[in-house]
Amino acid sequence: MPSSVIRTYHYDALHAVLRIVFVSGAVYDYEAVPESLYEEMKKTKSKGIFFNQYIKDRFKFSRRHDPHDHA
Repeated sequence: MPSSVIRTYHYDALHAVLRIVFVSGAVYDYEAVPESLYEEMKKTKSKGIFFNQYIKDRFKFSRRHDPHDHA
């Protein structure tokens, strides 16, 4: 189901980083996110609510200026 807040997201299992691209165009990397949490996010109907409850303000993050930058 599409989210009104999150455009897309990707999980880097090697580095445990969850990249979220918001509808606004902002791109954030969330560090040390357990893969199990990512798997739960994939299953949930409301990505935005899940993000607000389980990810936002719970993990260190950095804003990316280039969504294709993997550094």
